[in-house]
Amino acid sequence: MFDLKQTLRQKFFIICANGKTTHTLQTSETATEFWTTHRNGEVKLRMGESGPEAKPPLTVNQMFTSAVERFGNYNALGWKEGEQWKTMTYKDYYKTCRTAAKGFLKLGLKQYHGVGILGFNSVEWFIADIGAILAGGFAVGIYTTNSPEACQYVAENCQANILVVENHKQLQKILQVQDRLPHLKAIIQYKDELKEKKPNLYTWAEFMELGRDEPDAQLDDIISSQKPNQCCTLIYTSGTTGHPKGVMLSHDNLTWTAFVTGKDVSMTDADKLQEVIVSYLPLSHIAAQMIDIWLPMKAGGVTYFAEPDALKGSLANTLREIRPTAFMGVPRVWEKMQEKMKSIGAKSSTVRRKVASWAKDVGLQTNLNKMELKPLNFRLAKCLVFRKVRKALGLDRCTRCYTGAAPITKDTLEFFLSLDIPLFELYGMSESSGPHTISLPDAFRLISCGKVIPGCKTKIFNPDADGNGEICFWGRHVFMGYLNMPDKTEEALDADGWLHSGDLGKHDQDDFLFITGRIKELIITAGGENIPPVPIEDAVKEAVPLVSNAMLIGDKRKFLSMLLTIKCEVNNETGAPEDELTTEALDLCRNLGSNATRVSEIAGGRDRVVYAAIQDGINRVNEKATSNAQRIQKWTILEKDFSIPGGEWIILSFLVK
Repeated sequence: MFDLKQTLRQKFFIICANGKTTHTLQTSETATEFWTTHRNGEVKLRMGESGPEAKPPLTVNQMFTSAVERFGNYNALGWKEGEQWKTMTYKDYYKTCRTAAKGFLKLGLKQYHGVGILGFNSVEWFIADIGAILAGGFAVGIYTTNSPEACQYVAENCQANILVVENHKQLQKILQVQDRLPHLKAIIQYKDELKEKKPNLYTWAEFMELGRDEPDAQLDDIISSQKPNQCCTLIYTSGTTGHPKGVMLSHDNLTWTAFVTGKDVSMTDADKLQEVIVSYLPLSHIAAQMIDIWLPMKAGGVTYFAEPDALKGSLANTLREIRPTAFMGVPRVWEKMQEKMKSIGAKSSTVRRKVASWAKDVGLQTNLNKMELKPLNFRLAKCLVFRKVRKALGLDRCTRCYTGAAPITKDTLEFFLSLDIPLFELYGMSESSGPHTISLPDAFRLISCGKVIPGCKTKIFNPDADGNGEICFWGRHVFMGYLNMPDKTEEALDADGWLHSGDLGKHDQDDFLFITGRIKELIITAGGENIPPVPIEDAVKEAVPLVSNAMLIGDKRKFLSMLLTIKCEVNNETGAPEDELTTEALDLCRNLGSNATRVSEIAGGRDRVVYAAIQDGINRVNEKATSNAQRIQKWTILEKDFSIPGGEWIILSFLVK
């Protein structure tokens, strides 16, 4: 019996007589739809007749074996044991991934079922990820900060047969919900010794032994049956306003995106000059997977793993030891570097401060003017300051520094630009396999996220008088669909296959893309005026450097109000904001004539000097408002900063929906 509504909606789904939904039989040649929500589904690839769009599709195994053929004896991975760096070649990397794949099969991994990976970046993380794909399963990264219940949801949603955990702490989360995971067959712990033996619980060494002597026939049959337009990886969204969505990425999503992105950013193949990457960002995000796993594989690059406490301070040492050729930092990483350098600079001698200030002025103006022939004063500044700064940061041979995953302030961009370290913004989403637009050395605009990557298209949907509209994506990097969520998939992908990002943006005359907000964040006042909050919030943060976060409120209200938080220290263990001001905030307070050292000494109107300075900054922002409706009438300072542990971000996300 057919469900007509479901059939019309999905076209290629049928409801069987037993009530279960199955996918019609398709091959790579006959798949006619751009999306599916079925774990065994296939999609039509957005192929073109020429250029990057016409590149023959590859599976992950095909790209990996090509890398082994070309770069087999080059180092692929590097990790630290004690004080020594160990390495693994591409030949051994591939062989080890095959061994892991055979181990997964022996433990009972079924095709189109998940292998969940819960832990910090490591060799084992990469091997488990690729091993799962080779064995016909799904590689599924799980956030290390997830609660046991959140882990349970992801594991059940992807029908995980196997979960790979880093240590005892992560293991305990799984053991708490193990009896609610009917598909789970085994758990593997890849760091530390097991504190207790349990059935179907393995150390990494025990797991690898399982596949070491297994015949290759079963694995080879599975690999040969894989198609580029089938799912191989699931990326789970954060799910702050409901259950996370499983973003289905195909083999082609990963391999094609790695190909065009690597070419766009001019990655060099290892036989010319090997690229060096440091892996430290969470691998549950596609950005980290693309930068750390797939891009290096395409070019024969080597990925070194940072220490687990990278974001607590050890990253700086790793960068100085490894000296990467390309580095991706989320805005908070760059901000922390900026704060540290400002703090050190404040303690320097008067002469050093004056030289640094002069050099930064020269660096900023030269880079903003994009001078091809660098003037003498720039070359002198480079010799006296810029080279030393790059070396101290471990970026002395880094030709490409990127920022993405969240908005970055103009102040931070200009700070690094003044040191001759341009930060190239990336823009994309999980649903676009990572990047969609990239800033490049020869295609760079401050606060723009660059131009679309080759073979892809951007459409500004329903633009207003200023050219602002919803940013839509087209290309072979666009995802397959959300696992088991046809309605959510239809919200994201229109009938023509365009991915609707939900972001607002516009192009300038040279096709540089600028992000201006989120559709769901638009404020509609009681007077009916549509106000994008992000530009106003950013303007306040720029006018008042003491402010860490600003949130505009005014939906269905007569006037705009704003919630402000002050820059404070963050607990490295929990991520929770603390009462102590950051070094930068302390310096700003001293310059204003305030003796405050804590947020609690400022909030609630306790520090009139700081309040007067903030009001002055808001007045300057209001003077530039395009209408009275866009002026901030009231504001207040909160007692603590927004954070995920504190729950504020979850509450705020509901407020803007």
